[in-house]
Amino acid sequence: MEFFLNFPLLAALAAIGFAQFVKVPIQFIVSKRLDWSLLTSTGGMPSSHSAAVTALSTAIALEHGLDSSIFAVSALFAIITMFDATGVRRHAGEQATVLNKLVLDFNTFVEEAKVWPEKEEKEKQKKLKELLGHKPIEVFFGGLTGIILSLLLYYLFIL
Repeated sequence: MEFFLNFPLLAALAAIGFAQFVKVPIQFIVSKRLDWSLLTSTGGMPSSHSAAVTALSTAIALEHGLDSSIFAVSALFAIITMFDATGVRRHAGEQATVLNKLVLDFNTFVEEAKVWPEKEEKEKQKKLKELLGHKPIEVFFGGLTGIILSLLLYYLFIL
């Protein structure tokens, strides 16, 4: 039962859930297309990773203070996570976009060069995941989401 009393963990999990859920209506507003797969996908607005680590750090700051060692660890963890989301993971997604384009171009060339008797071959090819990382604005709003949600939960349920 102590698990249910761990406010920093619960705040971080709530931030992940909220950030993943809110991606669906945001994407609908932008594209006029309802995509429920966003609930479990990486990338997009807002960053659920950023929301989680900032909610965790905010909750730890509220419980243990800004001068605690555990807050220092969580804050550094949050910074590294958000830096990675806009750096390595985003660039990996951009490379996946280029590779997918190359694969598509190659497949088009092969189809034009000769007729493939089996359509199943196309279906066997896998597309690389392009939406891995985040734009800086997505990380910013993910972080802001985590901070606001953690503060709101703290004042609603802890105080």
